[in-house]
Amino acid sequence: MEGQDNVKHLEDCSVSNALGTWVFSVAGALLAIPVGIKRKSLAPLVFFGTTGTMLDIIMGITACEREHAERQMQLLEAQNSPNDGSLISESGGES
Repeated sequence: MEGQDNVKHLEDCSVSNALGTWVFSVAGALLAIPVGIKRKSLAPLVFFGTTGTMLDIIMGITACEREHAERQMQLLEAQNSPNDGSLISESGGES
Protein backbone atom coordinates (compact mmCIF):
# COMPACT_ATOMS: atom_id res chain seq x y z
CA MET A 1 0.00 0.00 0.00
CA GLU A 2 2.89 2.34 0.68
CA GLY A 3 4.06 2.11 -2.94
CA GLN A 4 0.61 3.09 -4.20
CA ASP A 5 0.61 6.20 -2.00
CA ASN A 6 3.97 7.26 -3.45
CA VAL A 7 2.72 6.84 -7.02
CA LYS A 8 -0.40 8.86 -6.31
CA HIS A 9 1.70 11.59 -4.71
CA LEU A 10 4.02 11.66 -7.74
CA GLU A 11 1.04 12.12 -10.07
CA ASP A 12 -0.30 14.97 -7.92
CA CYS A 13 3.14 16.56 -7.85
CA SER A 14 3.48 16.38 -11.63
CA VAL A 15 0.13 18.03 -12.22
CA SER A 16 0.66 20.75 -9.63
CA ASN A 17 4.18 21.58 -10.80
CA ALA A 18 3.35 21.43 -14.49
CA LEU A 19 0.32 23.69 -14.12
CA GLY A 20 1.73 25.82 -11.32
CA THR A 21 4.40 27.52 -13.40
CA TRP A 22 3.44 30.44 -15.60
CA VAL A 23 6.58 32.52 -16.05
CA PHE A 24 7.47 31.41 -19.58
CA SER A 25 3.86 31.58 -20.75
CA VAL A 26 3.54 35.20 -19.63
CA ALA A 27 6.99 36.07 -21.02
CA GLY A 28 6.07 34.53 -24.38
CA ALA A 29 2.81 36.46 -24.54
CA LEU A 30 4.48 39.75 -23.55
CA LEU A 31 7.13 39.22 -26.20
CA ALA A 32 4.56 38.26 -28.82
CA ILE A 33 2.27 41.28 -28.39
CA PRO A 34 4.66 43.94 -29.78
CA VAL A 35 5.96 41.57 -32.46
CA GLY A 36 2.40 40.71 -33.49
CA ILE A 37 1.38 44.37 -33.63
CA LYS A 38 4.41 45.22 -35.76
CA ARG A 39 3.75 42.34 -38.18
CA LYS A 40 -0.04 42.69 -37.94
CA SER A 41 -0.39 38.97 -37.32
CA LEU A 42 -1.44 36.57 -34.58
CA ALA A 43 1.26 34.05 -35.56
CA PRO A 44 3.84 35.36 -33.04
CA LEU A 45 1.30 35.07 -30.25
CA VAL A 46 0.56 31.47 -31.19
CA PHE A 47 4.26 30.60 -31.55
CA PHE A 48 5.60 32.33 -28.43
CA GLY A 49 2.54 31.46 -26.34
CA THR A 50 2.71 27.74 -27.08
CA THR A 51 6.49 27.68 -26.74
CA GLY A 52 6.28 29.37 -23.34
CA THR A 53 3.58 26.96 -22.20
CA MET A 54 5.63 23.97 -23.30
CA LEU A 55 8.66 25.31 -21.41
CA ASP A 56 6.54 25.80 -18.28
CA ILE A 57 5.26 22.23 -18.43
CA ILE A 58 8.71 20.77 -19.08
CA MET A 59 10.27 22.75 -16.22
CA GLY A 60 7.48 21.71 -13.83
CA ILE A 61 7.74 18.02 -14.66
CA THR A 62 11.53 18.13 -14.41
CA ALA A 63 11.33 19.73 -10.97
CA CYS A 64 8.85 17.11 -9.84
CA GLU A 65 10.99 14.24 -11.14
CA ARG A 66 13.98 15.70 -9.30
CA GLU A 67 12.00 15.94 -6.05
CA HIS A 68 10.75 12.39 -6.47
CA ALA A 69 14.27 11.07 -7.11
CA GLU A 70 15.56 12.84 -4.00
CA ARG A 71 12.70 11.36 -1.95
CA GLN A 72 13.45 7.89 -3.29
CA MET A 73 17.14 8.26 -2.41
CA GLN A 74 16.23 9.32 1.12
CA LEU A 75 13.93 6.32 1.48
CA LEU A 76 16.61 3.95 0.20
CA GLU A 77 19.20 5.44 2.55
CA ALA A 78 16.78 5.13 5.47
CA GLN A 79 16.04 1.50 4.59
CA ASN A 80 19.70 0.59 4.09
CA SER A 81 20.99 2.24 7.28
CA PRO A 82 19.21 -0.05 9.79
CA ASN A 83 19.85 -3.10 7.61
CA ASP A 84 23.59 -2.41 7.41
CA GLY A 85 23.84 -2.12 11.18
CA SER A 86 21.97 -5.37 11.80
CA LEU A 87 24.06 -7.27 9.26
CA ILE A 88 27.28 -6.12 10.90
CA SER A 89 26.10 -7.12 14.37
CA GLU A 90 24.86 -10.51 13.12
CA SER A 91 28.06 -11.32 11.27
CA GLY A 92 30.15 -10.08 14.20
CA GLY A 93 28.22 -12.27 16.64
CA GLU A 94 28.64 -15.41 14.53
CA SER A 95 32.42 -15.03 14.16
